[in-house]
Amino acid sequence: MGDHKEQQPVRVGAAVRRRRRVLELTLAVVAERSGLSVPFLSQVENDRARPSRTSLEKLADALRTTAVELLAAADPAASVDVVRAEQVAEGDFDPRTRSLVRGHHQLHASEYTGDHDAGREFQHRNDELMYVADGAVEIEAEGRAYRLGRGDTLYLTGGVRHRWRATVPDTRVVVVAVAEHIEAVQDRSR
Repeated sequence: MGDHKEQQPVRVGAAVRRRRRVLELTLAVVAERSGLSVPFLSQVENDRARPSRTSLEKLADALRTTAVELLAAADPAASVDVVRAEQVAEGDFDPRTRSLVRGHHQLHASEYTGDHDAGREFQHRNDELMYVADGAVEIEAEGRAYRLGRGDTLYLTGGVRHRWRATVPDTRVVVVAVAEHIEAVQDRSR
């Protein structure tokens, strides 16, 4: 068993669907513009068919983008990536940030150890989850203060302004967020 990244071919379907929805186009309109059939486009969007290079270029033209851009926005079909814990020298209490996910994915995850700039305010476009692995933090969000201890989580919907600070030495906080390049659908009706 190795630590290497196992990468399969990309799934372009989600990127095609996102682009089509951003342009507010139906499958029928994209089919007409590209010369490809609606059933084939549906299969591409659902990753049941992989377009040839020629079909991908036709599809990209219909979506007013390029095949390269669609591929860059594509999701890996399957991937496994191990990020090993870093060795920290004993007595090293400086604040540290460690990315827990490598590459361009739908989620970002970072681990913060120690304190950081408590005065810094954050506001992310998409949802975020904060988990206190060790120690304790104070979080100010939307004018309210929250105190979290080991094992506690705080969920923030996209757009919520917040700031936080560690209140105990060696605090470790894991932050998982929907990536900024993802156009998350927000249902505020609930």
